[in-house]
Amino acid sequence: FPKFPRWHDDRLWFSDVHDGRVWAMTEQGQGEPVVAVDGWPAGLGWWPDGRLLVVSMNGRALLGADTSGDRPTAVADLGGFAAHPWNDLTVTTDGRAYVGEFGHDPLADGAPEGARLVCVEPDGEAWVVAEDLLFPNGTAVLERPGAVTLLVAETFGQRISAYDVQADGSLARPRVWADLRPNVPDGMCLDADGGLWVADPVHEGVMRVLEGAGAVAWVPFPGRSPYGCALGGSDGHTLYVCTGASTNPARTVAERRGRIEALRVDVPAAARP
Repeated sequence: FPKFPRWHDDRLWFSDVHDGRVWAMTEQGQGEPVVAVDGWPAGLGWWPDGRLLVVSMNGRALLGADTSGDRPTAVADLGGFAAHPWNDLTVTTDGRAYVGEFGHDPLADGAPEGARLVCVEPDGEAWVVAEDLLFPNGTAVLERPGAVTLLVAETFGQRISAYDVQADGSLARPRVWADLRPNVPDGMCLDADGGLWVADPVHEGVMRVLEGAGAVAWVPFPGRSPYGCALGGSDGHTLYVCTGASTNPARTVAERRGRIEALRVDVPAAARP
């Protein structure tokens, strides 16, 4: 069950969630497992010093890893903020990590509730910066001179929400960045023109989304469910898409039908400041 892809240091990194490992893959498709994570690995990011951050979904923690083969160590305990599984994250250039939780337990068929978004400081201090989100999934940071914007895909809200990131890490001016109904957003990534590529596992495709305009392009994946995407490759024009056939671990572990698929796009990946 591959998910949470990121292009970093000339490789595609992703979590094979139900197999409990983080992988890194070259542009030529040569992959290796780099970190084993208890409680299922989820969102990935990096601190400014290059250390890998990974969310333990069911361990309810943010972990730090040096990819040496050692087990990652705890950076922040997230269980005190919510007992549900934890999900994706994004990291700003000043080292703050923003992590979202499910707001419900999908394997127990729990009813969706308002979910929280937590900011984890570089020293491990964690605090709630947003509440009542409708299943925050993909996250991205749009950093421009004098302005930092946090974008969040609210899966059950069928929208991309935006927040202004303040100097102290708090969030202000919540708003709808793009209404995606009837689509159902999951993982996403930014391109150089400020657009988003967003996975939709329900409608079996990925879409390019612009602020205020919604979906402006659609690429179908018939019979497959895309759960996340990342722009990368040597020129930034390759869109990597994590696809699968089920979210049920009893099926995914037995069938191993997860894939990393790729296509070429016109607008390259966004460059971080």
